[in-house]
Amino acid sequence: MSTLVVKVGGAVAGDSANAILALAEEHAVCVVHGAGPQISLEMERAGIPVEFVEGRRVTSPEGLALVRSEFRLINALLCEAIGERAVPLFGEEIGLQAEREPELGLVGNAVPSRPAAVVEALEAGKIPVVAPLAEGPLNVNADEAAAALALGIGADELLFLTDVDGLILGGRVVDAIGVDDASELLDGGTLQGGIIPKLGAAVTAARGGVNTTIGRTMVAG
Repeated sequence: MSTLVVKVGGAVAGDSANAILALAEEHAVCVVHGAGPQISLEMERAGIPVEFVEGRRVTSPEGLALVRSEFRLINALLCEAIGERAVPLFGEEIGLQAEREPELGLVGNAVPSRPAAVVEALEAGKIPVVAPLAEGPLNVNADEAAAALALGIGADELLFLTDVDGLILGGRVVDAIGVDDASELLDGGTLQGGIIPKLGAAVTAARGGVNTTIGRTMVAG
């Protein structure tokens, strides 16, 4: 049985359970979720500045407390929707690793990790649902965390379930792109917003031998 890591965006977390369960009929599935829209909303309500650098959230100590709170809410929501096979896991508690990025505050760059709790859940036929905080604790972009986990556990494929159709160039969705072309796009500075960490994570995973798809866009190694 092949192993999939599925990254679920916060905007689609409540509607993704059926897709995850369908994949889990034929594959071992590990889920990594975000909570971007929910976190931004709660930070605005709390008067905490919402700031992103190349798609990654600048995170203060006050912001990190809110990030953790929203991750717990989304994790519980997603696990309830998936049902009894779901295993709620929180990255900083299971050994998710990251290297701190000081200019972004309490933020880390995810590095390949193989948490025992994830492996044990998959071997038991369960669906681990991972909130992307790393040891520290550090806030980790969920796209990057998904790629790091995919590499760490030796997944066969990484899928991004998102509210966008994929990589859009010239007003059209790109069906497939090679990692070298994707890297040139990222280096060129023409991309904006959330596609930057998604495509960067896809390049990292694909270079490591993990087939990767963002929406309808395949990123080939």
